[in-house]
Amino acid sequence: MTTPSHSATTNQTTDAATDGPEAPDQSTPGIDAPANRGSRVFVYAGSALALLLVGAAIGMLITSARTGESGSPATESVDVGFAQDMRAHHLQAITMATIVQETTTDTAVRALAFDIEGGQLLQVGMMNGWLQLWERAPNADRGAHLAWLPSGQAGHTTHTGTATASGGVDAMPGMATPAEITKLRSLSGRELDVCFLQLMLRHHQGGLPMALYAAEPPVSASCAIWRTRSSSPRAATTR
Repeated sequence: MTTPSHSATTNQTTDAATDGPEAPDQSTPGIDAPANRGSRVFVYAGSALALLLVGAAIGMLITSARTGESGSPATESVDVGFAQDMRAHHLQAITMATIVQETTTDTAVRALAFDIEGGQLLQVGMMNGWLQLWERAPNADRGAHLAWLPSGQAGHTTHTGTATASGGVDAMPGMATPAEITKLRSLSGRELDVCFLQLMLRHHQGGLPMALYAAEPPVSASCAIWRTRSSSPRAATTR
């Protein structure tokens, strides 16, 4: 009787392993291993920090040139008020965009959210740089949003804000309420995408009058024209 050689046995074992069920593909799109997910979060965080730092550097350079000519603007000026309020406005848009990027399955919606987050992080960095060089607080006092607008105009500019004794409002135009942000976090699928697009469209449309006023001479803030140009295309895309 002939005994099978070791090499033949090895070949049979190898063939059997090859013909058997394949191991699951860990790189299947939409299925993130914990390590991959952690790496993605790390990359996002690093990118966000880099954008903020770049924006702050640009803002400081622009502001250094301006303050060299006319000095730092007053706390109640349009420049300071606009930078404080638009910074807060941008931060909420970034929050909503981050929520959707982590949850949506629609590639077009994710791409839009990524664009909004990146662009507004850069602009927040710029406004941080301006306010730091001007030695002004990063946030307006509570209830003083839009106090830099002409008397009485703040209450007409906002959809949700209530006029306060300071002449400002407690909520800026287009801003989502805490309840709406909570709802956005709870949704998924098509409902998530629709809610995000509706909130973001309102958000950008609400910020546009602020930028248009700040861009009017002689009360001109450096980022107002950029804000006007960048908001309109995004609002059109959201529609």
